[in-house]
Amino acid sequence: MSLWDVLPDSERQQWTFEPFVSVGPLRFGMSSGEASAALGGIGAGVRQHDAHWGTACHTYSEVGLKLYFAADECLYGVSIDALQGPQVLADGVALVGQVPSELEQWLFGRAESREPYTELFYLPGAEAGSLTLGVVLCVQRAGDRLVTRPVFLPGDAMDDVYHRLPREAWAIS
Repeated sequence: MSLWDVLPDSERQQWTFEPFVSVGPLRFGMSSGEASAALGGIGAGVRQHDAHWGTACHTYSEVGLKLYFAADECLYGVSIDALQGPQVLADGVALVGQVPSELEQWLFGRAESREPYTELFYLPGAEAGSLTLGVVLCVQRAGDRLVTRPVFLPGDAMDDVYHRLPREAWAIS
């Protein structure tokens, strides 16, 4: 694989998620030790603490994840690497490494059966999100194109998503 190749779904771990509760084997609220154990005992390669935001970001490059822990050291955000991270399904739809406009259309379709103003939101960088799924469809470069890099959050983050994690969580990577 080259630097910009997107791993095919057939070669990714396949994860399901329960909105506001869990993403694959990871449950919101678990400690970093519990998260490492849930990932098969691997440790974070890079750990960054952000005093301004009161969070810690643990990077698991081996499995294509960034995990964000709140000041109380509980899992508060899961960012899936678009190129090599696990594939996460929502209502049978793949969310990782996809064409952003197609997933945005899917979110619009979901909103038709709900209250649109209580379903969709946008971050300042135009990333679409779902209030009922607890996900923001951030993007990541794959050569000269962008693909989705979802960030999953617990329910108590939905009142002000953009200010719950450091800015780097939302940046194009």
